This record gives sequence, C-alpha cells and structure tokens, in this order.
Amino acid sequence: MSDGIFVLKEYGRMVITLKDVMERQGMTRNRLARLTGLVFNSINRYYQNAPISSVDLDVLAKICFVMNCDISDVLKYEPPEIGDGGIPQSLVAEIEGMYQDES
Repeated sequence: MSDGIFVLKEYGRMVITLKDVMERQGMTRNRLARLTGLVFNSINRYYQNAPISSVDLDVLAKICFVMNCDISDVLKYEPPEIGDGGIPQSLVAEIEGMYQDES
C-alpha cells in the first residue's frame, strides 16, 4: 500500500431488497410483522428501503427465518462507480493488488 493517506468517501451502499423477496412469496407487511413479532413500522422501513443508520441483526434473523431466505436475498451491496467522483483508479489497482497477493 502507499504511504499516503486516502480518505474513502464513496464506498458503495447496502440496498435492502426485502420488498422483492416478499412480493415473490406473496407476503404482506402486516403478515410479516405478525409472524416475526415486529412492529409494522420496522418492517415497513426495511420494505421501503428507507435509510437505516444501523441494521438490527435480530430483525434480519427473524425476517430470514419467517421468509425462509438467506441474508443475501434481503441485503445487496452496490459498489461505487470507479472514476468520475467515485473510487480513483489508482486505489482500485492497489486494492486489487492486495487480493492478488493473498492467492
């Protein structure tokens, strides 16, 4: 790695895809709230992919249990764009080099 300091401002984002899973399974928000024991507003925030500052792992575990799905069905990582205000190409090359050294 370089000796310079780089502050990573754009690192991607997590997208909550609960709505897609629920629609595929024909589950309503009211029913999911009832089956998980969670309040409707909690389910609704995840359903709408509303900004959530910290994810409650117990909530996700209950949702995955009731929906019989994996965490990767409910959460998706969207990486940032490379260049044009995203991650500088030089940092991408440095990060890729770190993973190549491990193999």
